[in-house]
Amino acid sequence: MSIETIMRTSAVIPVLVIDDAATAKPLAEALVAGGLKVLEVTLRTPAALDAIREMKKVPGAIVGAGTVVNTDQFAQVMDAGGEFIVSPGLTDRLGQAIVESGVPFLPGIANAGDIMRGYDLGLRHFKFFPAETSGGLKALKALAAPFYEAKFCPTGGITPATAPDWLGFDPVLCVGGSWVTPKGASMAEVEALAREAAGMRG
Repeated sequence: MSIETIMRTSAVIPVLVIDDAATAKPLAEALVAGGLKVLEVTLRTPAALDAIREMKKVPGAIVGAGTVVNTDQFAQVMDAGGEFIVSPGLTDRLGQAIVESGVPFLPGIANAGDIMRGYDLGLRHFKFFPAETSGGLKALKALAAPFYEAKFCPTGGITPATAPDWLGFDPVLCVGGSWVTPKGASMAEVEALAREAAGMRG
């Protein structure tokens, strides 16, 4: 599965910070039931790798890892069965290792130099991060003009109110968001939020 196929699967990719792996499978079931099949588990907690393993058990879920910042983490994610990699930035070392492996990869970019580094590696799909504090949609439109082949997944500060504006910009294939899994929400609430998010592309 290519990174473009993954990005086009759901209008919103939930950015998940999971503290307890026991909650991972029910959470994935609720998100998939609501129509969000692509799940990004961030490597920000000790439970993340086990959470990936648990979510992989859910039929229809496409499970990857976010906040991957080095090749050791990349190897750990592959051992856990991760299907795609998202990083907050792009280094030549990490980028080359993932590109050579053939694993779908969405590196973070915030400026033209980042995109050019990605182009050198043969990449054309990027996470615009942190989206709102990097200048928002206006900045991405300016960046996308010279890099007309590039496609983006803006992440960082995006809300249900602003997501449709981002998704209305042609080079944006999806957005990343944490609002679909608010702290303390029930699985029924998560499923309802996921359903709402899944319908955003129209």
